[in-house]
Amino acid sequence: MDDRVNVTFILIDGYVELHKYRYLYFVILLTLYILIICSNSTIVYLIWNHQNLHEPMYIFIAALLINSVLFSTVNYPKLLIDFLSQQQIISYSACLFQYFAYYSLGGSEFLLLAAMSYDRYVSICKPLQYQTIMTKTNVNVLLVVAWLVPACQVSVSTILSAKKKLCASILKGIVCNSTIQKLHCVRSTVLNVYGLFILVNVVICPMIFILFTYTRIFIIAYRSSREVRRKAAQTCLPHLIVLINFSCLSVYDVLLLRLGNEFPKIVRFIMTLQLLMYHPLFNPIIYGLKMKEIYKHLKSLFCKTP
Repeated sequence: MDDRVNVTFILIDGYVELHKYRYLYFVILLTLYILIICSNSTIVYLIWNHQNLHEPMYIFIAALLINSVLFSTVNYPKLLIDFLSQQQIISYSACLFQYFAYYSLGGSEFLLLAAMSYDRYVSICKPLQYQTIMTKTNVNVLLVVAWLVPACQVSVSTILSAKKKLCASILKGIVCNSTIQKLHCVRSTVLNVYGLFILVNVVICPMIFILFTYTRIFIIAYRSSREVRRKAAQTCLPHLIVLINFSCLSVYDVLLLRLGNEFPKIVRFIMTLQLLMYHPLFNPIIYGLKMKEIYKHLKSLFCKTP
């Protein structure tokens, strides 16, 4: 039997000039990780602690920020260990777990944004029915679906990958994402088709739904009073900014499997860091500064007068 099919550890080969900049990378990533945890946790605490923020819109925001912390926690500790290690390796089982968490939490991001767009649609387009539609039970169902559906679907892809034999042990990246399929002895048509199914189900369909709801919101807001237009702009604009930001970064990950060899190593390194660093830190900034009620509590928390 060929020994290459018995690979149990994977060498991570996506870092650029690690021997020269390892301590700089470590300090920057550790600082960003602390900022991500503190900034997201602060806003989640404000939402949890203030009764006037116990509304569906803010609950979805808190869920989105918790999702960002979980996403960062899956990736950052391993990156920090790699920066200080002489050899950057990961077991195949740990790599598969990171793959599972990476895509299930990424899918949850889109479904949570879809839930938020639905909440805004009901609030602005059907204000008289808002209390009967966005009940506590319905909000909880949307949250469970947003986290459970991607996890169940990605778990199937993870199990299929676990059964594949490896004929390579060098990962051209810094996290275990779709590029692990390039290590398989035989590229699986089933995995490719199922991956496309997941992409349509947890990314494309939620994006179409979000674009539809916001189009309806802006049409109705345009025809309504200035107060309705102000409310639509104030509550919907931050969600759209977050969606555009995350979608643009996610396009890279989709292209990575198809055109991975076409990207220079430094481009793959920078783009992956953008996805890991930029988005989890971007969310609390947008919601903390653009959402009026959150900003008010944030300001009172850090600018208390004696």
